[in-house]
Amino acid sequence: MTDDQLTAADFQRVDLDSLATEKIDTPKYSYWGSVAKTFFSNKVTIAMLAILIVMLGMSFIQPLFSGYSLTDVGKINDLAARYQWPSAKYWFGTDADGKSLFDAIWAGARTSISIGVISTVIVTVIGVVVGAIWGVSKKIDRVMLEVYNVITNIPVLLIVIVMSYTLGNGFWNLVFAMTVTSWLGTAYSIRVYVMMYRDREYNTASRTLGTPTLRIVTRNILPYLTSVIVTQVSLSLPSFISYEVFLSFVGVGLSQNTPSLGRLINQYQTFMTSYPYLFWFPVIALALITISLYIVGQNLADASDPRTHM
Repeated sequence: MTDDQLTAADFQRVDLDSLATEKIDTPKYSYWGSVAKTFFSNKVTIAMLAILIVMLGMSFIQPLFSGYSLTDVGKINDLAARYQWPSAKYWFGTDADGKSLFDAIWAGARTSISIGVISTVIVTVIGVVVGAIWGVSKKIDRVMLEVYNVITNIPVLLIVIVMSYTLGNGFWNLVFAMTVTSWLGTAYSIRVYVMMYRDREYNTASRTLGTPTLRIVTRNILPYLTSVIVTQVSLSLPSFISYEVFLSFVGVGLSQNTPSLGRLINQYQTFMTSYPYLFWFPVIALALITISLYIVGQNLADASDPRTHM
């Protein structure tokens, strides 16, 4: 049948649906759903995330049952319990005091991870808030640039060591020493991106219409910096854990009765040849924690970048 042969009987009348005409025939889009889809599409990310969950779970749950303490010397005179190589009873072996290295590693990892997480949260919050204000205020920009240029010319590790010696050993003293100037780097990064976005057309239009600066920053600028903030977190968290490990390794920062991975590595470094498991198990635990944190953080930052969802 050709077009010329069509008649009115070949057509069916359809009533007009005013609601249907307003619908857009496109799939529903969810930003965080897209982030999750991109994030979990990488098999390496899934493997590293599984390792990270196991490490975090063991670090914060296992010490609750083991009751590990550096001051416990209950087995120091039990020669049979000392220097036991890894076995079914002692998975990671025992040390000179007869204490389980398995318990020691997770107790130390809990301290190291706690310091890293707390320091990262403090640095990120202060850095984002100060960076946002820094990026929209020209007066503050002039002052903060001078402060930034002076502070960043001093090595961060040197500042942390000097502050640790000044404040003395202690958990919160170490956290303060590591965060007192570290937020400047995050603030400067946020400041650069805020300055990039603040003069774009839609923000200029918002200012013209009388939109408050605070609203422009929180609604129009910061949401675009999600991937930047996640990147800063993924870099800061392993760095702070490494700082704590190094400081504990050289005997600065934490008190003598506080376990940490750095303290374990320092304590057992002399056993690398005679009882290598005492040294290498804490090193492997540290490597798994920092590497998995970095890879998961970087892939989450890539997945949260809006440009990857196009």
